[in-house]
Amino acid sequence: MNVFVGERVDQPTVSVEEALAELERIAPEAPLLALGQTVFWDEPMKVGIALASRRLGYTRKFVAGIHDTDYFAKFPTASHQAGKFKALPHNDTTTKGLWSAAGEFSALFGSETVITKETLAHAGLRIALLERVRPRFMDKATEAWGWKGVASLDERPPITANVSFRQVWPELKSTLDWAIATSLDCLFGQSREDGEQQTDNLTTFLCDLREDNGTKKLADCYQCLLPEMGRFCSGEETEIESTRTTELLRFNSQTHTLPRFDLPALFINSETRLHACTAYNAAVEGSGIFALTKFGTGAIPFDLVIPDLGRGTIRLGTRGAVIETPHPQFLTFKKPLTCLQEFAAAVEAKFGPDCTLVGKALTLIGMLAREHVFVFHEGASSYVSRSRAMHEQLAAAGHPLNLNPILRVRYSAWDALHVGKSFLQLPEPLRQPFGVEHMWAQSFARKWRSVAEEQQALLDKLAQLRRPVDLIRFLDASVGGSWNRLADEYEELHTALSELEKQLVSLRTDRKALYDQIRQVKAQRVAAEGAKGEHFRATIFEKTPTGEDLKERERLTHAVEDLIHQQAEAQRHLRDSWHKQDELVDSPDIKCIHQRRRTLELEAELRRLKLIQDAVIASKGLEKAGHRPSAWWFPLVSPDGSWFKETINTAQCYLEPLN
Repeated sequence: MNVFVGERVDQPTVSVEEALAELERIAPEAPLLALGQTVFWDEPMKVGIALASRRLGYTRKFVAGIHDTDYFAKFPTASHQAGKFKALPHNDTTTKGLWSAAGEFSALFGSETVITKETLAHAGLRIALLERVRPRFMDKATEAWGWKGVASLDERPPITANVSFRQVWPELKSTLDWAIATSLDCLFGQSREDGEQQTDNLTTFLCDLREDNGTKKLADCYQCLLPEMGRFCSGEETEIESTRTTELLRFNSQTHTLPRFDLPALFINSETRLHACTAYNAAVEGSGIFALTKFGTGAIPFDLVIPDLGRGTIRLGTRGAVIETPHPQFLTFKKPLTCLQEFAAAVEAKFGPDCTLVGKALTLIGMLAREHVFVFHEGASSYVSRSRAMHEQLAAAGHPLNLNPILRVRYSAWDALHVGKSFLQLPEPLRQPFGVEHMWAQSFARKWRSVAEEQQALLDKLAQLRRPVDLIRFLDASVGGSWNRLADEYEELHTALSELEKQLVSLRTDRKALYDQIRQVKAQRVAAEGAKGEHFRATIFEKTPTGEDLKERERLTHAVEDLIHQQAEAQRHLRDSWHKQDELVDSPDIKCIHQRRRTLELEAELRRLKLIQDAVIASKGLEKAGHRPSAWWFPLVSPDGSWFKETINTAQCYLEPLN
C-alpha cells in the first residue's frame, strides 16, 4: 500500500482490485460515473476501471457522460467574434487566465504545465535583460509544451450543449491533427508506422462526424464518440451507457423525485432553505468562490439551463423567481414556494419539460453522488473538500445526505510503459534532459523518474548562478560544445575589462583626492579672503596705512591668489581625469569588448531559459502528463494494448467520502 498526497493529505491508496472490492461492500448498486467535457483527453481512461470491474465479476454499470451544461472556454479579447473559436496555447502572460475543457488537447509527453514567471525568476533568469532585446519573449517562454485548448471568441460563451458542431469542429479537428502529428513525431521507424495505422483507425470513426446537416451539437458528437473512444483506447469491447448532464439532470414534474435532486430540494424547500444557504456560504468562505449574496437576493447555488435561452443562476423570491440567463427569465407563484415539486411544476409550465437543474461548483457533486460513484483522476475537481464541508454542515443541521464516495484513481503511465515495445523519438525538450534522441519505451520507463529528479536539481543549481561569469562557467562545465570556446572568450573579455576597471578605479581614487583637495582649498580661500578683508577694514579703509600694513595686504593678496591658482589646477586635473576616463570607456576597442560581453551574456541567458524550460517539461510536465494522460496516446504507442492494461493494473486508488 502506497501513500499519495492529493486532495486528502496522506490518504492511503490501494490497488484497483481492492478499491472495487471495498466499493462493492459499501455501495454495491451505484453505477460508476465518468463525467467529462471532452472525449479527447483523459476521460476514456476510466473505461479501464469498468473493464477491471467486469473482469472481477461485478455487474456494476458504467456510465460515461459529457458535462455539456458547463460553459465553453472563453478567451478574453477586445475583438469578440460571435460564433468563432480559436485554439490557443497556455502561457503565463497573454493566455494566463485561459481555461479549456471541452476543447483540450495534449500531445504525447505534453501537459498543461505552464512555465511560470516565478519559476523563471527563481532559476535566476534575467527577465528584464531579455525583455529589452526580445519584447514579448515571455509569451513563448512560459508556454506549456504539447498542449492547446480551444476557446470561444464570443463575448458571452455558450454552454457546451448549445455549441454548434459545424462551427467548432474545424478548429477542434485541426487541433486534434496537430496533437496527433506531434505525437507521431515522438515515434521512430516501425513504431511510427504502427502508430500511423492506429491514427487511421481513429480518423475512420471520426469521419462519420463530418456528415452533418447543420443541426448537430458538439455534445451530440461527443456522446456518440464515448463508446468508440473507449473501445479504441482500451482495445476491448466495453459496456458503456452514454449520457450527458442535460439528460442526467433533466428537471421536470416527473424527474424531480429522483435522489439526484435531494440536495437542491434543501435549498428550495422553505423550511430548510436557510440552513442550506448557511451551510453553502460557510463552506466557500475563504476559498475565493462567491458566497450566494454575490449572485443577488434570493440566489441559491444552482443554475437552470433553459433550451434556446441559456443557463442562469436561480434567484427565489416570495411570489416568483428570476433565472439569470443572458436575457433574464421570470417565474411567478400564486403563493410562496414551499417545496421542490412546486418549483418543478412552475419550471415545466413556463419552459417545458427539457430544462436542466445543475449545481454550481460545490453542489453538482452532491447531486450526482446520491445515485452514482464518481470516478475521478488524481487532482480532479478542486471543490471536493468544500463540498464535503457543506455536506457535513447540512448533516449537523439535521439534513444528512446519503452520498456515495468518490473513487479516486492515480495512474503511473510512464512507469507502466516498461511493457511497451515501441522505439521512441523524444521530442526536442526531452532530448537534453535524457541525453539521447531515441530510446526504447522500456528504457524511458526506467529512467524518467531519475531524469525528473536531475532536472529539478538543475533548477535549484541555476537559481544559485546569479553572476553572468558563474553561469557561463557552468555552461562550459555542464553543456560543453561551443561553450568551451565561449567561456574562454568571456574570461579574456573579463580580464580585459578587469584591466580597464583597475585604471578606472585609479582615476576614481585620484578624483576623490582632487575633490577633497578642492574642498580644502575652497575652505582655505574663504579663510584667506576673510583675513584679507579684516586687515583692509582694520588698517587701510579710511585709515593711513603704514608701509608694514601695505606689505601685509600684499602678502594676504598673494595668499588668496595662490589658493585660487591651486583650486584652478585641481579642477584642471579633475577635467583631465574625466577626459582620460572618457577616452578609456569610449575607445572602439573597449566598446567592442562591452558589446561582445553583452552578447555572450545574452546568449548565456537564452541558454539558461532553454535549460529551465526543458527542466520543467521533463520534471513537473512529465509527472503531470503521466498522471492524467490523453487516452488516445495508448494505442498509438502500444497497438497491442499492453501499455493501457498495465497502466490500469498498476493504478492506485482510494475511496473519498463526501460526508
